[in-house]
Amino acid sequence: MTYSILVHDPDTGEIGGAAVTGNLAVGAWVLFARVNTGLVATQGFSVSTLWGQETLRLLSEGSDPETIVDDLTTKDAGAGFRQLIVIDGLGRSAGWSGKDNYAVKDHHVEHGLAVAGNWLANDQVLKTLKDEYVSATGDMTSRLLQAISAASRDGGDSRGMMSAAIKVVSKDSPPLDLRIDHSKTPVSDLVALWKMTKSPEYQAFLNRLPTAVDASRC
Repeated sequence: MTYSILVHDPDTGEIGGAAVTGNLAVGAWVLFARVNTGLVATQGFSVSTLWGQETLRLLSEGSDPETIVDDLTTKDAGAGFRQLIVIDGLGRSAGWSGKDNYAVKDHHVEHGLAVAGNWLANDQVLKTLKDEYVSATGDMTSRLLQAISAASRDGGDSRGMMSAAIKVVSKDSPPLDLRIDHSKTPVSDLVALWKMTKSPEYQAFLNRLPTAVDASRC
């Protein structure tokens, strides 16, 4: 149903993720983030937003991603129908792919990066998603968009793609949270929406918003 990527920048502490699916409103269901805490993608045949919320709570209390994934999947009788990747504020990552999700399903985690997908068109999609991010240039948002665009070209969701989202959080900047909830071309539409945020007027708006390190900025 979905493919997603989560990444961490060790130099800035910035964390970001992007997701694409063949269903409506992927941004409402899949990505959960908190500055200085971590980022979660919860997806699958029966996606659990409870996993997203609980993961952020446990990360904020000091649990590590691997322990959290083990705990959630052990306690949830429906875990076989779900998929989860987690990355914390230190770049540690973990993942789970329930056996009852539709193939092609898989995940890959390493320090600073995690990818996952189910109901994928082929085995190449996740490799492309990871490799394109690693080789891409530009800031984190640009690289995430390049990665999901490449994965889309390699087949993406086997049913076609309907929605896309990106979320990036940092202690030094306002959150970026962009979504295309229903489109025949959600990935290219998401890229176009991101480009609109680069306008001088919108950048001026962002530059006066509070951040985690400057809560009084105005």
